[in-house]
Amino acid sequence: MIRTHILPCHIPTQEADALNRESGRIYTGVVVEHWRAYRKSTKQWLSPTSEEKLSDFLTRYDTPLLHAHSKDAAQQGFAKAVNTTRALRKAGTPAHFPHRRKYYRTTIWKSTGIRLSAGSLLLARARGLAPIGITLPDKLSALGKAAFVEARLVYDRVTAKYTWHLVVEDGAVAPNAPGTSVIAVDMGEIHPAVCTDGATTLVISCKALRAARQYTQKRGAKLRSLQDTKVKGSRRWKRLKRRETRFRAKHKRTIGDLEHKISRAVVDYAHGCGAGIVAIGDVRDIADKTDKGHVQNQRMSTWAHGRIRSYITYKAEYAGMKVVLVDEAYTTQSCPTCRHRTKPKGRVYTCLACGFRGHRDAVGAANILSRHVYGELCRVRVTEPKYRHPYITGKRSSPGTGYLLQGMAWAGHTVQEAAAL
Repeated sequence: MIRTHILPCHIPTQEADALNRESGRIYTGVVVEHWRAYRKSTKQWLSPTSEEKLSDFLTRYDTPLLHAHSKDAAQQGFAKAVNTTRALRKAGTPAHFPHRRKYYRTTIWKSTGIRLSAGSLLLARARGLAPIGITLPDKLSALGKAAFVEARLVYDRVTAKYTWHLVVEDGAVAPNAPGTSVIAVDMGEIHPAVCTDGATTLVISCKALRAARQYTQKRGAKLRSLQDTKVKGSRRWKRLKRRETRFRAKHKRTIGDLEHKISRAVVDYAHGCGAGIVAIGDVRDIADKTDKGHVQNQRMSTWAHGRIRSYITYKAEYAGMKVVLVDEAYTTQSCPTCRHRTKPKGRVYTCLACGFRGHRDAVGAANILSRHVYGELCRVRVTEPKYRHPYITGKRSSPGTGYLLQGMAWAGHTVQEAAAL
């Protein structure tokens, strides 16, 4: 299976900047010349091959820095972005074709520019320049050169550092699905994921994730306000900038750790239920063209539902399960008993027609499962949920658990107790 391994980058920052700046220059040249030709040729699109030939012609006298195929990867980035935009538009998602200049862009080495020698990965540059060496861990060097599909030089804006992203075909084969049943996942900003298979319901509650996001925003705003009182570029300004960088890097790791634990809990539940399909509520457009006030807007902007969904997807596929997206419209408003629509207030859903009461997100998950399996809402009953609480592992915690108080995390709660959580 294809996996991406992230390794620290130890080459000088000036050298890494030069590589990504060259990739950005080549990409920008393709963008500029494409739209220039588009305007002058009665709106005719250039083919990807024509774009590459035109770019090669215009840069024929430039001093080469990148390997020929790394240059091709930068040129082909525009065509890939165009295809992605067309696919989004076809799916009904508004998107703009790429048109902005990029002064820096991730440099990509294809397999033809990668060599393996004595436990180190050698990335080729232009003719006459020495290759870049990456020391590999034993588990990667044992795979052989043929396993390396691609290498990327990625700049992390949060940590202000470069990292290597190595795309590897590890030869692992995805196992067969543990079963043929279906589980549904309702994603939320308060409860990151609520899962159900129709017989049981699991609420993955992670207050630590929400608290970490809120604290990151507040502390970051405080540091920026302090920076504004200093002269830009002064020693105190740079000191505050370094403090903010360290703070954001630390909290990025904390948030990423919690998001991985959430996705792992979802996949473990699906595997325990013998699921072959994981149906996730589609919330990609939840914040499009809406203005709910600065408080709610900030909460929606910090809700990383796309990242958690991607984590669930690759973990589920690695376990042999398929992930599908299901329209989430009216799933939390439709009563599973009488089908009456009631907009819920708070964490407990109460139907104004029949008086049904249940966990709001459990109702949403049951209706997502019903829509996927039966093609309509309100065909799956809502069961009493159980809770699991991912937390930040400390030094005194039992190693490798990732969950606080296993017995309490699986214990059932009443609706009133669930609302308090």
